[in-house]
Amino acid sequence: MAMGKINQERREEILSAALRIAENGGLAAMSMRAIGAEVGLTPMALYGYFASKDELLDWLVGRVLQEVPLPDPEADWRERLLACARGARAAAHRYPRTFSVLLNRPVVLPEAMRVVDPLYGALMDAGIPHERVAGWERMFSTFVLGFAVSEVSGRFGEGNLGTRERRERLGPRELPAHHRLGEVLDLPVDWDAEFEEGLTRLVAMVEAEGTGPA
Repeated sequence: MAMGKINQERREEILSAALRIAENGGLAAMSMRAIGAEVGLTPMALYGYFASKDELLDWLVGRVLQEVPLPDPEADWRERLLACARGARAAAHRYPRTFSVLLNRPVVLPEAMRVVDPLYGALMDAGIPHERVAGWERMFSTFVLGFAVSEVSGRFGEGNLGTRERRERLGPRELPAHHRLGEVLDLPVDWDAEFEEGLTRLVAMVEAEGTGPA
């Protein structure tokens, strides 16, 4: 039992080091060698705690998701959906260089299932038929995770060129829609407002399909 406790503490230390390296240098910098050097272990010794780097990534997903707060189970289903979404976005802002791993890892650890379960519950309470709950959760989570990752990774940013400069690199024949939208695309974006608007639309869609509390 004592050894198990020591191993668990050591595993948490390794995960903290991996998260620190990923946030400082990106996921590409998070090699087993770099993690081992951070915690004073050889790369081979790390495999005593994680069977593979893929398993370590699964645990890293769980570590990040631990910080997504669970919604109040007594709250209205709408508030629970919104709380889950806002909590996930906040975690993305907390770990901007690591959060993208959530998009390419399966839900295998209890921590990940713990975040999904309240979504299932809220959707059922909204009256979504049981056979459609999982699909609705996937659509909802895809919006939330995709928006959050795009936001913190810089995909939504302008880069080295503004919207006008990018648009004018090709003419109206090549980019007809861009030129028709014109200066509308040049307006600043309130990402908080856009995220909340997207959530409002999704909640309205859930409400339209659902039948209300069971």
